[in-house]
Amino acid sequence: MSGDKKADIRELTREEIGRFLTGHNEKIFRAGQVYEWLWNKGCQSFEEMTSLPKSLRVLLSGNFSFHVAKPDIEQQSTDGTIKTAFRLHDGLFVEGVMIPSDDRNTACISSQVGCALGCTFCATGALGFTRNLTCGEIYDQVVYIGHLAAGKQSAVSGGLPSRALSNIVFMGMGEPFLNYENVNSAIEKITSVEGLGMSPQRITVSSVGIPRMIRKMAEDNPKWHFALSLHASTDEKRNLLVPFNEKHPLKEIVDALKFYVKQTGKRFTIEYILFKDVNDNLADARDLAVFCKNFPVKINLIEYNAVKSTAYHKPVAAKVKDFIQFLESRNIIVNLRKSRGMDIDAACGQLAGRKIAK
Repeated sequence: MSGDKKADIRELTREEIGRFLTGHNEKIFRAGQVYEWLWNKGCQSFEEMTSLPKSLRVLLSGNFSFHVAKPDIEQQSTDGTIKTAFRLHDGLFVEGVMIPSDDRNTACISSQVGCALGCTFCATGALGFTRNLTCGEIYDQVVYIGHLAAGKQSAVSGGLPSRALSNIVFMGMGEPFLNYENVNSAIEKITSVEGLGMSPQRITVSSVGIPRMIRKMAEDNPKWHFALSLHASTDEKRNLLVPFNEKHPLKEIVDALKFYVKQTGKRFTIEYILFKDVNDNLADARDLAVFCKNFPVKINLIEYNAVKSTAYHKPVAAKVKDFIQFLESRNIIVNLRKSRGMDIDAACGQLAGRKIAK
């Protein structure tokens, strides 16, 4: 536990930094320098701000802190996937994953310590909820995993390198829509020309489907992509997999999704994990096809990745093939997403932080 009660410098806007500096008889242009160090160069201490006078660095360190997510433990899979446990300023941990492939490097980012939704197939859900990550803690994961993608072994000052990440998915620990403001703020920093300059079209935010937040997102009309973590197309089955569905059944989610499509004109992705003898038969495929008639969508199918604390199992390959063929016969775009990093508990649904991972 850090015990540092000073405000986190990265919680301030450029304007707030400017007011602080001018209030201490510093030139206003210094605010731009500080902001550049924070969000473009990705520094994690005042000592790294070498273009600032030492007296100014002392002033900043005396009034503000850095609540950074520091890489602590790394595991590398046989398929090249790298999982990093990040230690937070208060001693808690979250995990982020770098997923390499032939044509892209993807960062899977966490948004919360634990998760309050308790999906019965998910290791993170077994942790319960501790707290939201700050904008800076989300951003730190992206910068560090970006350096891993570029073949560097540790994060250094200077933003993302030229061979940086191609994609970012908010599919790690936590429910991003329950930390919407910080997630959105982090994406703004990641995509801003004053930040990392990454295209928002390469970022996907995944949610189990919180109706009021889907509507909020629609009104904001973000440039990033949205994915619905569905997993079952009837309330009876979805209640078992995603207990949150009991509070907000599928009709509420469908109505919110229709609002999203009408408001934005955008297609979204449906994520559907296949569980053996739970949601993998042709009747389930038919229900999913009916659900998809409501909107322009594409489907990412995922074969379940084992989590020790659950009783679910990976589906049989023949049933997966039949499931895909049925959906394609209904002219639905389907992609079977290959699971990566299963041998280090880095695949979808396996992230649980250091306490469980060890």
